[in-house]
Amino acid sequence: MKKLNIGLQLFTLRDETAADFRGTLRKVAALGYEGVEFAGYGDIPAEEMKALLEELGLKGFSSHVSLHAMREDLQKQIDYLKTIGAQYMICPYLMPEDRPDNAEGWTKLFEELQQYGAEAAKQGLIFGYHNHDFEFHGQVGDANAFDAMFAQTTPEAVQVEMDVCWVQFAGQNPIEYIKQYAGRLPLLHLKDFSKDEQGQMKTLELGQGEVNLPAVIESATNAGVEWLIVEQDVCQNPPLESVENSHNWLKQNYLNQF
Repeated sequence: MKKLNIGLQLFTLRDETAADFRGTLRKVAALGYEGVEFAGYGDIPAEEMKALLEELGLKGFSSHVSLHAMREDLQKQIDYLKTIGAQYMICPYLMPEDRPDNAEGWTKLFEELQQYGAEAAKQGLIFGYHNHDFEFHGQVGDANAFDAMFAQTTPEAVQVEMDVCWVQFAGQNPIEYIKQYAGRLPLLHLKDFSKDEQGQMKTLELGQGEVNLPAVIESATNAGVEWLIVEQDVCQNPPLESVENSHNWLKQNYLNQF
């Protein structure tokens, strides 16, 4: 079985990076993570970030780049990623005001994402989209908005970054969705959750919730996933402790096989 790379989405450590970005990256490297997916750069210039990643032996393989940032200056975002040696640029979220309320609106958005992805590909990057749950509730013709997005864009321009936690929270089967997008799914957010008394998502450290993580990892391996990315939207413990606990779960339940 091929070993998948283990990365961390730095949004989990947003308070820590806001206080000390460089020091937080050093701690992430010390925990054993192989790479990081950015959610902002802490105003660190690209050349300096590249040098820091090289010093720490971390791969800055991907970054979440907002739709607003791409609309404002796509080339600026691409240039930063190319400088630090990243491979992926991911649209992470649609703000409520950016979410279409009809099929025509969704189709226009898909065309916009296709354009960003085509330009990224032209410059050697891979563009993708990261889901939440709302994409599974919007309808575009006979499909939900998630499936319609990838039906109306090309794999060459728009790849999938699947968040299995949100897929399951939306009432879908993450294992089936991983199989459905095999070959177009290089990045997977490995998360766990339960629901609170109001039925809202409560994100948890790996192995503490409802997601069948071993089955997800097996399916991800078969689907050609390259990076398993740990993320916890809200941590019940100090975030650095939580990402260490999740990495320890991976060591005990996955990495010890290699």
